[in-house]
Amino acid sequence: MKIYNGYERLPRNYTTMIDEYEMTMANGYFLNNKQNETAVFDIFFRKIPNGGGYAIMAGLDKIIPFIQNFKFDERALDYFRRRGYQEEFINYLKHFKFTGDIYAIPDGTPVFPNEPIITVKAPLIEAQIVETAILSLVNGAMEHATGARRIVEATPKNVGIMEFGARRADGCEAAIDSSIYGIMAGCVGTSNIIAADMLNMKAMGTQAHSWVESYPSEYEAFLSYAKVYPNNCILLVDTIDTLKSGLPNAIKVFKHMKEHGMNIDNIGIRIDSGDLAYLSKEARRMLDDAGFHQAKICLSNGLTAETIESLIAQGARFDSLGVGDNISKPEGRMGCVYKEVALKENGNWMPKIKLSNDIIKIVNPDYKKLYRAYDRKTGFALVDVMARRSEILNQKSLTIVSVTDYLKRKTIEDFELVELQKPIFIHGELVYDDPEIMEKRTYCNQQMNTLYPEVKRTKMPHEYYVDGTEEYINFKNDLIIKTRKLVR
Repeated sequence: MKIYNGYERLPRNYTTMIDEYEMTMANGYFLNNKQNETAVFDIFFRKIPNGGGYAIMAGLDKIIPFIQNFKFDERALDYFRRRGYQEEFINYLKHFKFTGDIYAIPDGTPVFPNEPIITVKAPLIEAQIVETAILSLVNGAMEHATGARRIVEATPKNVGIMEFGARRADGCEAAIDSSIYGIMAGCVGTSNIIAADMLNMKAMGTQAHSWVESYPSEYEAFLSYAKVYPNNCILLVDTIDTLKSGLPNAIKVFKHMKEHGMNIDNIGIRIDSGDLAYLSKEARRMLDDAGFHQAKICLSNGLTAETIESLIAQGARFDSLGVGDNISKPEGRMGCVYKEVALKENGNWMPKIKLSNDIIKIVNPDYKKLYRAYDRKTGFALVDVMARRSEILNQKSLTIVSVTDYLKRKTIEDFELVELQKPIFIHGELVYDDPEIMEKRTYCNQQMNTLYPEVKRTKMPHEYYVDGTEEYINFKNDLIIKTRKLVR
């Protein structure tokens, strides 16, 4: 099990995090003697949140212990007895162990719609029973990581982003996740002490407005704080009036510190309300005029990627950002789904497909492989390519075709193909060495550098293509035609 500085990544047993229809199907499979049939399910999402150009893969560090510790305890078995399930099926659950294979794209990788980010190959009942929990774990993790990376991409590289979202999260587990996946996606730290301790980091933070309100005057509040924390004196200056009260009192305290031989290397202010662009520029001017060029400016207050870019365009002056809401509760949901794409019948893989009048909801069928093609000259990612598992791809020249429009095709050359999914579990045994979060952060930064800037734009990003090989698209179209012919 993944342990973070003494903390188990999953604090409770999520075995019964199962939607009822999955158990009714599992029981039906068992009664119809289909429990040993092997199926393949793909997890993917159809749309990127916030109209963005990419999402960030996350959540393997929670999926791994979930699978490793999957076991129906007596309480769960008693529940199924009360629900009227037969004892033979309950006995099957009592000895249940996940024995299948799981392949996944590593955490920190930029990923795109309609490609398999996780593939589960397992006996039908096993694959069905783990569906809800896996979806829940990966959806939440990816929302936090994707929200955080949007903030990182909008922020100048020399500006540190602190994750401040614990109090805005939907519960304590979500708060921990927003901190951990925020750091994985590029934040420099978090205010959340339990998450910081899990990652063996020092939590970040200073004071709230209540500190200022708890003293007879703002100056006394600031001076008291400076005496307690002289080596990290960041003062919150917007409790009363930022420019007429907060800044003058902060400067007065900094002068006191200087006159009394206190350390003024790590002084600064935080502004948490008002016109951040105007206030930060005035604050910088006032601090510089007072001789405190080293004083840092931190901005917070519901920052989004869009507002950060607007602040930059307006010439705002800041050295760090505190971002909470839009990491812990980002707008837009991942909407990952879990769809059957193949079933082994009589020893042969039979592709399965869900059709729809809505093209975006037609599933990409079959037990397949996913590759990313990189330009050998520039290192930029060109396209993600789905292929049939038996295909041998031409590494010199490859024709790729849109999964939704057969007439959209292109031949790429001088590229390097990298298979994206890695084996995580084989025959129920963990075979993947899950990196630490800091390693994932470095990896995420490296992977994001392979995306063209146009894909990373906050507004109207260029669409990154997820296509198929010519053989795969021909196969998919033939399957659609055959399946539709079954309708009388």
